Amino acid sequence: MTSRERPDEAPTERTPAGPAPCRVVVCRDCCCGSPKVTGVDHARQTARLAESAPVRIAACLDVCEHANVIVVQPSAAARAAGARPVWLGLVNDPDATDDIAAWVEAGGPGVAPCPDILDLYVFTPPRRAR
Repeated sequence: MTSRERPDEAPTERTPAGPAPCRVVVCRDCCCGSPKVTGVDHARQTARLAESAPVRIAACLDVCEHANVIVVQPSAAARAAGARPVWLGLVNDPDATDDIAAWVEAGGPGVAPCPDILDLYVFTPPRRAR
């Protein structure tokens, strides 16, 4: 997956005793993280995810119809074993954010099964967005 990082926002890193099991990319540009998606505390959403894993803020991931978009990237070991990033869209509810954070804490893609409730948010991005 490729994305452009926003130069004005540094990656948010946690400081755990060990390495993060995976990483999270949060889209924050034209639609995601903006007033266009109402009723969401975007800063709190990002902060909640950063409690569980390193978070990278990305510019537009080109899937605006799914705002707010979060991509959970597997750890290097899980990726080597065949795990792939999981794209989650319409993550506009604090409970969904908590479910994603819990999955990341459990190991994320390739380590822990994706919770059934997150199936509601999983989507396959168009080839141009991957």
